[in-house]
Amino acid sequence: MSSTRRTIYKIKKKKKKRRRILLVLIPFLILALGATTYGAYLYTKAQSVFNNSYDPLAGSDKRDVDPMADNISLLFIGVDDSEKRQFQGNSRSDALMLATFNKKENSIKLLSIPRDSYVYIPERGSKTKINAAHALGGPQATMDTVEELLDIPVDYYVRMNFNAFIDVVNALNGIEVNVPYELREQDSKDRAGAIHLQPGVQTVNGEQALALARTRKQDTDIMRGERQQEILKAIMKKATSVGAVTKYTDVMQAVGDNMTTNLKFGQMKSFISYVTNDSGLNIESVKLEGSDLRLSGVYYYQINEMSLIEAQSALKQHLNITSQNSPSSTTQDTQSATTQPAQETAEAQN
Repeated sequence: MSSTRRTIYKIKKKKKKRRRILLVLIPFLILALGATTYGAYLYTKAQSVFNNSYDPLAGSDKRDVDPMADNISLLFIGVDDSEKRQFQGNSRSDALMLATFNKKENSIKLLSIPRDSYVYIPERGSKTKINAAHALGGPQATMDTVEELLDIPVDYYVRMNFNAFIDVVNALNGIEVNVPYELREQDSKDRAGAIHLQPGVQTVNGEQALALARTRKQDTDIMRGERQQEILKAIMKKATSVGAVTKYTDVMQAVGDNMTTNLKFGQMKSFISYVTNDSGLNIESVKLEGSDLRLSGVYYYQINEMSLIEAQSALKQHLNITSQNSPSSTTQDTQSATTQPAQETAEAQN
């Protein structure tokens, strides 16, 4: 490789690294927006971070909402742009989690969407793994796909990279989690077996928390989603503790340029009420049950139709809305999943 090509590659790698993301939105919102209680400096710091992360281009065309007054939905997008993939274009989403916020109930519903889910992607015009949506059209294509799947508007999104996830956990001096089994997993630099954890409740650092969130070798995508939610809750618990106050600056610095969102800083203040309410934060998980599916030798996760309908109903009720799509577009039935486009792209293999 010539020196010019090496220079171009290094520049591209540096830029793309900033976009590796996993799901740490809510605790960061708590940390950054909670800073308003502790002084003008931290407030200004948080405002600067969010203003630099604002992306006005992506959003739902189904409705206009005000987070300060309305029930809203928020899509957390985690994208794996690891070095071994050489940062070519948009990467696949490594994790998707939808949260709905109900103002009256002061509650949140969390739905993890398995990355291999076989769904219709509007950007592509056919069905494949849901993680391909981001590779095809970034956050907007991902939001459109989730709207199509769940039959609800996806009002906002947040992306955050692996570096931010690691640094946030480290800035909090680790989080307490339950490791379900002994695992050996690659680290954020894709070094195989670099992370080794024994089963049991323990405090983990950023790299270890990331490995626990990513692994799926010994269980299912559904269980992986449940682990990610438990890790998210652990971060939230640590972030809202009294001892975390002194870590706010470190955490905000850790996130820095590693987040992209279509939420404005002023809109984010609406989330404070969810964590400062006297009754506490009420978080409920919603599941998407399914089964294994193989088409032309490629693995997919086939979402169970009844489970999908139940999830749609729960989310609509929580948002207090009615159906967004036509009845024929709200289900992902098994019969239609038995056919596949003649040529499946390489992105569906992972």
